[in-house]
Amino acid sequence: ARLQPGVPRTVPTSGRVQGMLLRSKSVPQDKTVPFVNIPLADGKTFCTAAGDLHNIDVQLLNQDTVQHIHNLVSELTVLCGKATVKPS
Repeated sequence: ARLQPGVPRTVPTSGRVQGMLLRSKSVPQDKTVPFVNIPLADGKTFCTAAGDLHNIDVQLLNQDTVQHIHNLVSELTVLCGKATVKPS
């Protein structure tokens, strides 16, 4: 099953090996498109490749997941800053 841009998927995360396999299937075919897998409190994973995060039920986010997202946003902000700096 190919993940279509803009179409979020929710897949169960039962077991480490199965979860890894499900995540690998959710990787977009276009290797230039970033994607996210966000674990939810109900045992499922929210997968999206096209910024459809406004549809996620924030009540399903664990506090530790929210903290990890904050940390990732900070790291990605730094990365984007480095990527957009032009050498003088």
